[in-house]
Amino acid sequence: MPEILLQTVDVMKHFPITEGIIFQKQTGAVKAVDGVSFSIEKGKTLGLVGESGCGKSTLGRLILRLIEVTSGEIIFEGRDIAKLNRRAMRELRKDMSIVFQDPQASLNPRLPVGMAIAEPLEVFGVAKGSEKRERVKELMELVGINPDSLNRYPHEFSGGQKQRIGIARALALNPKLIVCDEPVRALDVSIQAQVVNLFQDLQKQFNLTYLFIAHDLSIIEHISDYVAVMYLGKIVEYAPSVELYANPKHPYTKALLSAVPVPDPDHKPDRILLEGDPPSPANPPSGCRFHTRCKYVLPECSVEEPPRIHFSDDHWAECYLYK
Repeated sequence: MPEILLQTVDVMKHFPITEGIIFQKQTGAVKAVDGVSFSIEKGKTLGLVGESGCGKSTLGRLILRLIEVTSGEIIFEGRDIAKLNRRAMRELRKDMSIVFQDPQASLNPRLPVGMAIAEPLEVFGVAKGSEKRERVKELMELVGINPDSLNRYPHEFSGGQKQRIGIARALALNPKLIVCDEPVRALDVSIQAQVVNLFQDLQKQFNLTYLFIAHDLSIIEHISDYVAVMYLGKIVEYAPSVELYANPKHPYTKALLSAVPVPDPDHKPDRILLEGDPPSPANPPSGCRFHTRCKYVLPECSVEEPPRIHFSDDHWAECYLYK
């Protein structure tokens, strides 16, 4: 049986909407993540895709407990970390890390990159002095940055180099899980490929587990073992990467895949255009949240949430079309 490193069970994050200045009262909630369940096998990559505002980055931060869950379980190596106290969570942070979307914003412009990479080592007291310096050089070589440049500042590096520095910092404590929050979105296309290949090489070398968040489905196809499609706070389809791209089931997944550029335009599938904007997570539609934009909508879609239909052991979608 595959070893499950991370599992989420009905995870929710509702941000309160309040009125008043002195005496505040809650008048509603933004349902950023609303009942998400999935698992990631050790050494594998789960790609998380969806439109902007669907809750992908919020979910990544919940998994790392950078923000607290409203309800649900986040089980890491058999322990529900959503219930751990501050001291226990601090010890666990060595095993979890994150690579941010914007490499420029994630690095302190006043710190040399060597000091930025060394920060986790100092915080957890892992290495000091010459040992710390050698570890920083090792990490820089690992991600393709010249170790002699450790005293240079972030503005002296290109965008791709800055992201490599961010990856080096994420690797400093030998984590088991890395949340990659759209790590190639701000990079040129040619540099994106290099960084994605670097992620794959590091995964093979250190048996890393990734939650890889991205908009670009072609990148997700290249790097992911499994794919979860998220819409308005919920996962609407989950499948092995090969199976999802060959045989998507949910109408939203089909619409996303139809927008992916292909090398041969003569064999490009018909584009599925979604009308309107996604509804507000503060006031999501009843029933299936996608029914307001779905061309296959049925009467029951607006009444109650659709059932989860399994097409294989690892492939399911929540849609009334297959009931």
